[in-house]
Amino acid sequence: MSSREWPLRIQDILEAIASIQARTAGMSLEEFEANDTVYKAVLYDFVIIGEASANVPIELQQRYPEIPWRLMQDMRNVMAHEYFRINLPLTWRTLERSLPPLVPQLQALLAQEIAES
Repeated sequence: MSSREWPLRIQDILEAIASIQARTAGMSLEEFEANDTVYKAVLYDFVIIGEASANVPIELQQRYPEIPWRLMQDMRNVMAHEYFRINLPLTWRTLERSLPPLVPQLQALLAQEIAES
């Protein structure tokens, strides 16, 4: 049993995405790679995203298959356990391309599920 309810886990993901976007706003990949304080903070937020997604109930994950639950969890596992395999250009592409569309998907999930409860 999780110590936090699933809506809080979804909110954790949204807050981590907002933190990543705020930290990297106006940055280039080269600036990101050169700033270890920023990229390490971003990596930590990706760990939060993956951990929170792993604690969303499986039945909820199955209702929203368009959300990349498994990919978020896998990314967290690499960052936490196989840190030597972290690829900063891939991380950059993920934060630029994959995170922005995730925000409205998660917001819609929250709105839908809370309205139905």
